[in-house]
Amino acid sequence: MTVEHRETIRHANLDDLESLVILEQACFSADRMSKRSFRHQLQQLHNLLLVVEAGADGKKQLLAYALVFLRKGTSLARLYSIAVAPQAHGQGLAKRLLLEAEEQAAEQGRMFMRLEVRKDNGAAIHLYQRLGYRQFGLYPDYYEDHADALRFQKRIIPHERMEEHKAEPDQQIPYYAQTTEFTCGAASLMMAMKELKPEVVFDQRTEIQIWREATTIFMTSGHGGCGPHGLAYAAAKRGFTTEVYVSHHGPLFVEGVRNESKKQILELVHLDFLHKLKECRVPIHRSILSLKQLQQRLESGALPLVLISTYRFDGKKAPHWVLLVDMDDQFVYINDPDPDDDDEQRSLLDKHYLPIPRNSFEMMLHFGQNRLRCAVVIR
Repeated sequence: MTVEHRETIRHANLDDLESLVILEQACFSADRMSKRSFRHQLQQLHNLLLVVEAGADGKKQLLAYALVFLRKGTSLARLYSIAVAPQAHGQGLAKRLLLEAEEQAAEQGRMFMRLEVRKDNGAAIHLYQRLGYRQFGLYPDYYEDHADALRFQKRIIPHERMEEHKAEPDQQIPYYAQTTEFTCGAASLMMAMKELKPEVVFDQRTEIQIWREATTIFMTSGHGGCGPHGLAYAAAKRGFTTEVYVSHHGPLFVEGVRNESKKQILELVHLDFLHKLKECRVPIHRSILSLKQLQQRLESGALPLVLISTYRFDGKKAPHWVLLVDMDDQFVYINDPDPDDDDEQRSLLDKHYLPIPRNSFEMMLHFGQNRLRCAVVIR
């Protein structure tokens, strides 16, 4: 797309790597993206890295860039970084670049654009507000120099004739990222407990302790994860009112276990959890919760942990626990405890109040060939 002043907005490529690094160093004294990070992003097909280029052939110069993460399986785009060369300030490049990023993200089906900005960056905050962004979060001690960050969101695809339930999510429920590949259930339960009882501690010791109490599953290799009965028991023994909703009888996930001795262990563990849940007076419902029923429980003050298939996120069809934190007429919002391996620490925010279209989330709720559905409701 060509704009005025002989400046061109285009997609970056590997030939821009050195120029991007120079631009980054000129614009930021801290929290800089490394050359390795830029190279990685230039090789990603699912994100947007746009640049503003000026000048004639042979004397072209990069004046600005914008990096936007596009989350697979979700309706979320996130402006990760935007930079304008000092000599190009005041020319409106940031506005034009951001509007182009919004347009391209919307073309790829993203409904929301989110971003973070330093609390003391008045000029940038004013720009975002003029473009229709609204604040919905505050993150203390966010940057390397311990400055706070404000979080903003904008709906980049108009809802037109559809009445939106709310302009922005009411982002209050805390976020905790799992520290191992097998503790998504424990991390999701910790977030629910922290919301209901603020004195709950977020640390790895608690995470591993809950996993040890709740794990039931043999994997083909490595550690197992947590089933609904174990998570319900871990919550109940900590004083939370808990209910289990599961679509199948008997021990779960046995279809992936060929060893008969392991199947017997799963059966014994399952029976032990049933005994413990009976002692704790935790009801087990042999039924599933519809999205409408999940929303009703949210509105009553409960927090549901739900088991999903990750296929729409990563194509791996793995069972994964997430915390359901909000819903409206079009979207389900989750706290997904699983951090992305290829992202820097700050991108964990993408997993906090992650918006997913209701119809897409409905398809995620079935796992495996037997279409298992599980939920643990915590009060």
